Amino acid sequence: MSALRIVFAGTPEFAAAHLNSILNSSHEVIAVYTQPDRPSGRGIKLLPSPVKELALANNLPVNQPASLRNEDEHRLLESYSADALIVVAYGLILPREILAVPRFGCINVHASLLPRWRGAAPIERALLAGDKVSGITVMQMDEGLDTGDILLKSEVSIDDSNTRNDLESKLTEVGCEALIKALNNLEELLKTPEKQDDSQSCYAGKLDKAEALINWSQSAELIERQIRVGIGRFPAYSFFNSERIRILKAQVSNATSDLSPGTIIESNKDSFTVQCGTGSIAITQIQLPGKNVVAVRDITNSKPSFFTASKKFTASDETT
Repeated sequence: MSALRIVFAGTPEFAAAHLNSILNSSHEVIAVYTQPDRPSGRGIKLLPSPVKELALANNLPVNQPASLRNEDEHRLLESYSADALIVVAYGLILPREILAVPRFGCINVHASLLPRWRGAAPIERALLAGDKVSGITVMQMDEGLDTGDILLKSEVSIDDSNTRNDLESKLTEVGCEALIKALNNLEELLKTPEKQDDSQSCYAGKLDKAEALINWSQSAELIERQIRVGIGRFPAYSFFNSERIRILKAQVSNATSDLSPGTIIESNKDSFTVQCGTGSIAITQIQLPGKNVVAVRDITNSKPSFFTASKKFTASDETT
């Protein structure tokens, strides 16, 4: 297939990697859409998205509308005479009028094997659910939420130790490859699209900060997955000695006890083990308030009695 004229829409690092793959292909990126600059830290400074930074570095026109629902945005997109609008983690809804503008429509790269996880957080939801397989779906967009016809899929395995960052890295690699393959064969793929089976779909709702609070009455397996999901975004946390402590690394333990959930049942130089609703987890990496992430051994070396048996984690800053 001949080179395509492409408009790209995306926002985070995951999207920027896909934009970069197109820039290094035979296809031509003629303009970029990304979300408006967002305040960073305490809101003192507005920061551009990773997609905007990459676009500017390549001298591409950048558009940052708050919405695509007005006539001016419709006319602007029409003026590019694009063959396709490629959408990767953009974050704005594309109305019907926009979907119909490019010659081959709007093509989305979604971080799930659709229809498994539709929605904003497919990576996190796959990990929380304990899925063993995930992947990338390249689809032609329609007005629904990730309901469009499938053009191409690429599968990846989810290892038991994979964090959110690990899985995103895997999906980024296969996603970039799948996107270029789809663009190189777009006309043919559009002739034989695969309809999604709506009965097999789950909603991957955006994660809320409240979901990072550990409920020790849950199973050790679920809490361990919650900890892996929180790496890099909303770290899992609990309260200990009235302090909010982030828990960054743990593994399911074979230790058992009759103690109540949240209670430390044993402690050694490198870890301490906490009773869960069923099973227990051995925690090896934490972050104390206002401190850097550290291995548990760094705490026990200086404060050997800090995490001792019978002490308890709680769901609020009540005294343990």
